[in-house]
Amino acid sequence: MSTEENKAIVHRLMYEVINKRSVAAADNVCADSFIWHGGSAGEAPNLDVVKQLLAAFFTAFPDLTVISSDLLAEGDKVVASYTWRGTHRGEFQGIPPTGKQVKVTGISIYRVAGGKIAEEWWQQDLLGLMQQLGVVPMPGQAS
Repeated sequence: MSTEENKAIVHRLMYEVINKRSVAAADNVCADSFIWHGGSAGEAPNLDVVKQLLAAFFTAFPDLTVISSDLLAEGDKVVASYTWRGTHRGEFQGIPPTGKQVKVTGISIYRVAGGKIAEEWWQQDLLGLMQQLGVVPMPGQAS
């Protein structure tokens, strides 16, 4: 596949799965053997586990939207930088809903194989997210 086709697949993940909050649509863009490397957030060994994580995330942030600022591709890899926004309306990693609106930046590297996303290496500003949710104090705030 061309780099432009690979970028289109990643674009579909962001807009058809995440922005429409459609766990089922992940089947159309991700391989069954999809592996998610979540850095400090852990690993997900296959698409079924990833779909469970997505469902929980969509419950926690039901108005979640993502905007990609850059999609760069070479060979079978696509790098995306993005910002997602949402309102914390459901439990998230044991944190009860706060009603707070958050804005989080991230970068992911995707490997595309056979017309579907086979792997993702994910890094997001989780510290910033926890600060926005009020779980971790901002610099200069009393703890």
